[in-house]
Amino acid sequence: MDILGQNPYLLLHTEKGQRFFPLVGRPYWTIGRSKDNDIVIKDHCISRNHAILQSTETGDFYLIDLGSRNGTFVNGRRVAIPVTLYNKDRITFGKTEVQFYRPTPTNVGKQPRNLEWDTLTSAVHERCLTSVMVVDMRNFTALTQQLDEKVLSCLIGNWFRHAGGIIRSSGSWVDKYIGDAIMAIWFHGQEEVNQEDILQIFQAITQLDNMTRTLSEQYPLPFQLRIGAAVNTGYAMVGNTGSGEHPDYTAIGDTVNAAFRLESATKEMGRDLAIGATTYSYLIGLPHLQQVFAQHTVSLKGYQDRTIAYGITFDDLDRFLDANSSEEMTGITGVASSVGFED
Repeated sequence: MDILGQNPYLLLHTEKGQRFFPLVGRPYWTIGRSKDNDIVIKDHCISRNHAILQSTETGDFYLIDLGSRNGTFVNGRRVAIPVTLYNKDRITFGKTEVQFYRPTPTNVGKQPRNLEWDTLTSAVHERCLTSVMVVDMRNFTALTQQLDEKVLSCLIGNWFRHAGGIIRSSGSWVDKYIGDAIMAIWFHGQEEVNQEDILQIFQAITQLDNMTRTLSEQYPLPFQLRIGAAVNTGYAMVGNTGSGEHPDYTAIGDTVNAAFRLESATKEMGRDLAIGATTYSYLIGLPHLQQVFAQHTVSLKGYQDRTIAYGITFDDLDRFLDANSSEEMTGITGVASSVGFED
């Protein structure tokens, strides 16, 4: 079919005819029975929050099942891990079949009339001071090789869903679902970053770690599920590609790229969390900062010069947050001993 021109879209066949869902102007779309989703499909066999469709800068599309009760299938194969979609792939949600189309310039046609199109805003980019968080599942490839497909799908879907909730409650949202990783962004003022802003991101990371540990105990896994994380602060080009009521911000630039490289460097550093030098600079003055954050000089892929980064384990991060919580910072003495630090 070529009626939607060059824009990718989903095609749903219903008793009332065909429904088209244009896949433009956003980095991802939620799919499910609930009216809160971007793409609502009224099928009692579909979960309220069933799946996520993610687009990338390269134009690729990934489909992620969110641990739905009846599963998501692509060309008859159950989606256990995020999968890449190709033109004319058949997707099954519950009892509903949808087709994915990604037209090429050779089959360009006219846009059909009488279709309800979402009002999309232009992607206006603005230079903003941001903090970028990247969280990645450790040993994910080994997990996919050893775990039953249905169990894996449920586990990964639940992890993505819980992670999204934690990030939203921390003042951000997931900007990208990428395979076994997620990226989220926080906006700061024009020139300064409050220490409380960085601590809030750390709180989100701690919650993600605790959620991952809890989830790991609920499934018959060959090993404990763990995550690695990174936070990098700096200026990035940020664009809103959503609508007024549903803004969708995405960030690009060196700050974002370095965040991904820092997360990869946590393995070399032997730490759970790595932060960039700029992020660290905004924390100077907080109690026990130098005790728990170790300085490392690492080689980041794609960067010619070695980079200074700071690493910490999740256990030390918990203690650091306890020591710098609002209750502990109100003049109470003896904080170090109460949270396990030694001066």
